[in-house]
Amino acid sequence: MNPIGALAVIMAAVSALLLLHYLVLRPPLTAGVRLQLLLGLAVFPFVAAVATTGYGMQRTTERSFCGSCHVMDTHLKDAEDPHSPSLAARHTRNHFVGEHSCYTCHANYGMLGYPLTKLTGMSHVYNYYLGGYNKMSLEHFHAEVRIAKPFPNDNCRLCHSGTLGSFANVKDHLAVLPDIEADRVSCAAAGCHGVAHPFTKRPDELGQATAQQGEGHFALKPPSFLQPGEGGAK
Repeated sequence: MNPIGALAVIMAAVSALLLLHYLVLRPPLTAGVRLQLLLGLAVFPFVAAVATTGYGMQRTTERSFCGSCHVMDTHLKDAEDPHSPSLAARHTRNHFVGEHSCYTCHANYGMLGYPLTKLTGMSHVYNYYLGGYNKMSLEHFHAEVRIAKPFPNDNCRLCHSGTLGSFANVKDHLAVLPDIEADRVSCAAAGCHGVAHPFTKRPDELGQATAQQGEGHFALKPPSFLQPGEGGAK
């Protein structure tokens, strides 16, 4: 168990024992008993609440949590597929992001980034339970649902800063650098480094750059687990 989660359980259990002791034995309200009640009613529950919140927040950054809704099944399987060439899968295989690849790429990194990221996550919960996502088939979800706003290049450039020669010496980068900085050209476009989840895109969204796999582009091909005859969808 996560140490923070263990702390929450311990604090809740101790608090319950202190209160149960008082309710069963009904000792006189001495200073010691008052302290016991203070700990059982306020201090330990507060620590348990903080630890529980911390554990819950940490859990929401894990890839398995992001993939726990059925409409994210394909995203999760593709990201964890060691043979997938998708941008999401390649980043997931990077040990620097690993189990937190979804959160690392999609988080808001502004001054209020953490709470804003969690608020965005709550909108996903709303859409899933009250917006009809939980009633959608995977095919319907992939065809109709798109990211709420364009993916910011700044998120890519937190790791790929653009200051090294591997970026700065590429003529294609230099030619569109102002557009990259202004988010007019996306790093995760079909004609650049490939979309993160290509199986969710229609052919017209992938454009003409899907023909060349091996040059940073990705053919419009479902992940291996979705292909008939390979344990995938029929």
